[in-house]
Amino acid sequence: MDLFNLYVSNYKLRRFFIQSFIKDRLEIDILNKEIINLYVDDLRDCPAGFTIARNVDEAIYYLENYHVYILSLDHDLGEDEEGNLLPTGYDLVKYICENGLRADKIYIHTDNVVGRENMYQTLKAAQRRGFIAPNIEIFYYPITPNKYTAD
Repeated sequence: MDLFNLYVSNYKLRRFFIQSFIKDRLEIDILNKEIINLYVDDLRDCPAGFTIARNVDEAIYYLENYHVYILSLDHDLGEDEEGNLLPTGYDLVKYICENGLRADKIYIHTDNVVGRENMYQTLKAAQRRGFIAPNIEIFYYPITPNKYTAD
């Protein structure tokens, strides 16, 4: 067997095991976890029917401890007290892909055009490569209107 065919066969085997793991994990999640919709944003109002996560750490908590039906993502998630940028929605997307987390549907509501494109393309590529489940629906647009509370 030449090197190329060995690589292809290892890739297919790895993809099979990842997809099997994701399928098994999904079945366990549905049986054992409360179902929520998660809205990740540092500033916008939380839409009705959603739980809010104001930063990446909160979002990871919900993704690991609940079955997330709808995940809606912002890119820019603010700064700390010293003006340093906090982890972004793109950082959360990478974490989701690296750890095989899931939501049934993922919408991207950010106004950051470059951030939206990066998050969308990363999710779609991870899905093609079998790092996230093939049945996750990924949308390039928001599911709800973006709203801010008036000052």
